Amino acid sequence: MARYLIGQLAKRCEVSSDTLRFYEKNGLLIPGERSESGYRLYSDEDVSRIRFILRAKAIGLSLDEIRELLAIRVEADQHSCAEVKAITQAKLDDIDSKLAELQRIRRALKRLNDACCGAADDDASHCSILEALADEQ
Repeated sequence: MARYLIGQLAKRCEVSSDTLRFYEKNGLLIPGERSESGYRLYSDEDVSRIRFILRAKAIGLSLDEIRELLAIRVEADQHSCAEVKAITQAKLDDIDSKLAELQRIRRALKRLNDACCGAADDDASHCSILEALADEQ
């Protein structure tokens, strides 16, 4: 079984040692043992775990969501696929909500932008964008 020092693990997973320390601090990565000189040692399972974390981050999962999925993964036979799906469904619902909010913001900005003449020669004292943002109604 391969054993890696933190720098070797970082290189193998294409992340920084600081990233691995951050994962340790947040309970996502737990080194199994230490060398005779006291250095943390990591295994191929840790390589797999880091890659899992990186893929989960790449699709937008939070550290808490990743932590939850890792806990399920460790004891997969004691959890259902529905539990895992509930995590991703909640994330999808959150993203849909954020997309709807971004669309609302975009429409409002577009209305403000379209109402402005944008003349380079005019000073901004009567700019419709500034007036709309200052309007207290």
